[in-house]
Amino acid sequence: MTQILVLHNSLNPSASASRAMTEAYLQRVRASEPDVRIIEHDLAARPLPHLPPEILPSLFGQAPQPGPEAEVAARSDALIGELEQSDVIVIGAPLYNFTIPSTLKAWLDHVIRGGRTFSYTEAGPQGLLPPGKRVLVFTASGGVYSEGPGAALDHLVPYLKSVLGLIGLSDIQVVRAEGMKLPDGPARREVAIADAAALAD
Repeated sequence: MTQILVLHNSLNPSASASRAMTEAYLQRVRASEPDVRIIEHDLAARPLPHLPPEILPSLFGQAPQPGPEAEVAARSDALIGELEQSDVIVIGAPLYNFTIPSTLKAWLDHVIRGGRTFSYTEAGPQGLLPPGKRVLVFTASGGVYSEGPGAALDHLVPYLKSVLGLIGLSDIQVVRAEGMKLPDGPARREVAIADAAALAD
């Protein structure tokens, strides 16, 4: 059975292009594979806390002490477990201030742990997640950042590719709904939604 992990991050619950792309993809997946297991986290509605000092023992490979240390480590372990067991990771990531939403950064901080999801070797960092996973990033922006003058300001796609690659996620596909504030924004949105749905095939 396929398991899909979905991370919503848009603050706009009703008119978000990244949420619309995610839903279009999931609808087609459900239609073609009724037994698919989907785990969804709305990180905008229910954000994860930023890492507290109690996580430090786990970050350094030490066993956490009972109490707050163990509780924080257990949350991180649970999120990593979802990631390890999922075949596809779908990330809805609107471009906020030229980068990822802080809610997504908090999730990344919980799942990127030395000795747990990556390790340092003589050849450099090595991802420890099971191979074969696919990552779909559905991102939306008011302007155009995939090319032209705005490309230098895109700190979302390059960052996600780097940080996900660190833990072994290299099969990453990006669908952009960009130029949402331009006159042809509605048409661009529909094309992006169709492109996102097509990835389910």
